Amino acid sequence: MYDLIIIGGGPAGLTAAIYAIRQGLKTKLITKEFGGQMAKKEVEIENYPGMGQIAAADLIAKFRDHAKSLGIQIAQTGVESVTKEGEIFNVATVEGGFESRAVLVATGSDPRHLNVPGEDEFLGKGVCYCATCDAPLFTGRTVAVIGGGNAAFEAAIFCARFAKKIYLLEAGDAIRADAANQKLLADSGKAQVTTKARIASINGDKFVKGLTYQDEDGKQVELAVDGIFVKVGYVPASGFVKNLVETNDRQEIIYNHETNATKTAGLFVAGDVSDIKYKQIIIACGEGAKAVLSIREYLKNKL
Repeated sequence: MYDLIIIGGGPAGLTAAIYAIRQGLKTKLITKEFGGQMAKKEVEIENYPGMGQIAAADLIAKFRDHAKSLGIQIAQTGVESVTKEGEIFNVATVEGGFESRAVLVATGSDPRHLNVPGEDEFLGKGVCYCATCDAPLFTGRTVAVIGGGNAAFEAAIFCARFAKKIYLLEAGDAIRADAANQKLLADSGKAQVTTKARIASINGDKFVKGLTYQDEDGKQVELAVDGIFVKVGYVPASGFVKNLVETNDRQEIIYNHETNATKTAGLFVAGDVSDIKYKQIIIACGEGAKAVLSIREYLKNKL
């Protein structure tokens, strides 16, 4: 029996683990992988206090090693469901179940899909969601990046190290990425940015050969590309606790922003899976710490 099970190994979950151990709570961290969305960052992190400029992998390693140095118990596996009987939670994983008095959900978000013909068919055959993972496969080739926010521009900037040509396609009227990212991509000299471009289909045979998009005049435009990186946002990974929480229309978990508590007593949330407005590494860390302090208050009469 654990005092606390933390689900998720991103900034919120790892910070929570550090705080939980220091609060004397018997804690287990369950995660498939470490870093969350931070692990998919295609450019170096420049806004984490005290770190200056640091590679995402290095910052993840610092978080993970700090937690491990305190003796946190870790199960590197996926969670299938969370249920509650009386005062006790059961967290079912592919490797077995664990019981605890409190649970912190810090599972972040998964990449949002375009939901167009060809996307599923060519997954792993030219359709990608992580530039850090797959951009080197397209060295000397032409790729498209779908999206107009910072994630899309960061992916395109990373792709520019390898690809000979990049088409960045945004469905909306305007680009949303920071000016600094826009300049970095422009400076690469490899990118063509197009707005009001709605993806209609992804085309190919055994592998991606191109895509079709509808321009602002309603015309169908064909682009020949070898790879497609989809960067159109994220969907909160909240489905496995849907019977225990309330969610908004974006599937974010609704919670008490003072205590991080959900509608189910003993079930707390932190980070990008929640309905917090700003999705930033430093904010996720703060929410993970705040959640554990609230959990300690919740558990003080139950231990």
